[in-house]
Amino acid sequence: MNFRNWTSAAQKRRFWVIVLSLWELAPNAEGNIDMTEDKVELKVGDPAPDFTLNTHNEGELNLAWYQGRKNVVLAFYPADWTPVCATQVPSYQKVYEKFEDHDCQLLCISVDSVPCHIAWAKSLGGLGFPLMSDFWPHGEVARRYGVLTKKGYTERVVFLIDKKGIIRWIQRVHPAELPDNDELFCQLAMLKE
Repeated sequence: MNFRNWTSAAQKRRFWVIVLSLWELAPNAEGNIDMTEDKVELKVGDPAPDFTLNTHNEGELNLAWYQGRKNVVLAFYPADWTPVCATQVPSYQKVYEKFEDHDCQLLCISVDSVPCHIAWAKSLGGLGFPLMSDFWPHGEVARRYGVLTKKGYTERVVFLIDKKGIIRWIQRVHPAELPDNDELFCQLAMLKE
């Protein structure tokens, strides 16, 4: 394959999607997905660690700002431009009004840079919620939430945080699988009760 003869952006994009999807799913020598050795184990009932990150559409956002105002869903995903993430993130856009109906702010987080998020969101047709960049210091927020892998990307994990800043639900799925949006909305409905 002669890379110099590639003239279309689509060919280059297709190549990188394949490379990144293989990288995303690459097991370690034991056949497991590598996770950080000293990772934090947050549990339901724990206070959500506060953070401030840059976004693709709203500048800097701070988690603590939502306390007393809205419930928050933090959706960590491995990387922009990868096949499963390119299904997960648009699936949230399709049901975005349901988040608002549940008085909830959706925040999606990966270790990609803001310019990468901007380009990816544009390629998806735009998004009504922020893509947060945990780019620098690399993966610091993911590390504090216990979802940064040794390979430097985040696991696919969804945290539901109530208006008091307490973690109420956690869903951790394999990088090749999608989180269950139906279960997420059931958990959000229970916060209204």
